[in-house]
Amino acid sequence: MFANLKALSDYKNVSFVFKLLSQKRFSLLKVFWIVLIIHIILMVLAVMSMYTFPSKNQPAELQGLFNKYSLISTAAGLAFYTFFYYFAVNHFYHLIANKKGLFHYFTSSILVSFILWGYYLADGYLRPDLQEGAWSPAIALVFFLVCFLLSAVPCMLIAFIASHGDEKKQRKVLEEQKMQLEVEKSNANLNFLKAQINPHFLHNTLNFLYAKSLPYSPELSEGILTLSDIMRYALSEGNLKNGKAALKDEIEHLRNVIRIHQLRYNNNLHVNFEVNGIVNGTTIIPFVLITIVENAFKHGDLKSTEYPIDIRLTVDDNSLQFYCRNKKKAGPKELSTGIGLDNIKKRLDLAYKDQYTLDIKDEHELYTTQLIIHTL
Repeated sequence: MFANLKALSDYKNVSFVFKLLSQKRFSLLKVFWIVLIIHIILMVLAVMSMYTFPSKNQPAELQGLFNKYSLISTAAGLAFYTFFYYFAVNHFYHLIANKKGLFHYFTSSILVSFILWGYYLADGYLRPDLQEGAWSPAIALVFFLVCFLLSAVPCMLIAFIASHGDEKKQRKVLEEQKMQLEVEKSNANLNFLKAQINPHFLHNTLNFLYAKSLPYSPELSEGILTLSDIMRYALSEGNLKNGKAALKDEIEHLRNVIRIHQLRYNNNLHVNFEVNGIVNGTTIIPFVLITIVENAFKHGDLKSTEYPIDIRLTVDDNSLQFYCRNKKKAGPKELSTGIGLDNIKKRLDLAYKDQYTLDIKDEHELYTTQLIIHTL
C-alpha cells in the first residue's frame, strides 16, 4: 500500500515538472500587452522630452515621430518584439528548467542578439525618412552590444525569476504531498492495527464458542464454524500471490457466505449457485465476486421462488464469466452508497485494464450483474 502511495506521489511530481516543460511559460497575449505598454511609455517619454527640452527642429521631430513611415515601423516593431520576446523568454526558461550548461546560454544569447541586431539593421536601411548617414554599418555594430543588453540579458533575467518562482511553488506542492502522505500512512497503520487486533480476537472467540456449542446445537455450531471460516479467509494474507487469490478459495468463500445466510433464515432462501469449468490453478483478485453476491443478498428478495438468486460462474480457456441476478426487494430500500461496486471497478481497472467487462442492468424488478474477465 505504501509503495502505491509513493508511486502516486512520484507520478504527481513528474507530471508537475512535465507540465512546466511542455507548456509555454509565458503566453503570447501576455507578452503582447507588455510590449504594447512599453511602446506607449517610450512614445510618451519621447514626446515629453521634446516639450521639456525644445529645440529649433521640434516641429520636424514631432512630424517624424508620427509620419506614416514611423507609424508603420512602430506597428511592425510591435509585432516583431511580441514574437521575438515570446520565443526568446520561453526558450531561456526551458534552458533554466532543464538545467542546461553555459554553452547553451552562450549560443542562445548570441543567436537572439543577432536576430535583434538584424532587425535594427533592416529597419535602419528600409526607412527612407531617416537622414543620410544617420544609419551605417559602424552604428549597427555598436547596436549589436545594445541588442545583447536588450535581448539576452532581460530574457535570461525574466526566465530566471519565473523559474525560481515555479520551483518555490513546486517545493510547496511537494511538501503538501509529503504531509498528506504521512497522514495517509498514519491512518493506514492505525487501520492495519485495528484490522489485526479486532478480527483476530473475534476469530478466536468464535472458535471458543464453536467448541462450547457442539454438545447443545449442531446447527448453531455449524453457523459458528462457518462464520469462523469466513473470518479466517478474510484475515488470511498467505493465500495471495501477486495480489491474487486462488479462485477455488474464492468459490469456497462464496459458499460459506451463502451458507451463513441460509442459517440465518432457516434454510428458506432460494439460491442457485452453479460452477462450471476447471477452477484449480486459476487465480483472481480477491473479494470481487463476494462483493457482487453480498449486494444481491442485501437488496434482493431472498424468498422469491419465481426469481431465486441466480449465481453462475464459468471458467473457460483462461477466461471467467460471473453472472448474478436477483429480484429486487419490495418496500423501503436499504440505503446504498455504491462504494462497493465503485471499489471493485477501480480494482478491476488496475488488475485487468481493458481485459474485463462489467455489465450492470438495473431493471424494474430485476438487478443483474455480469462480469467477464477475458484474460485471468
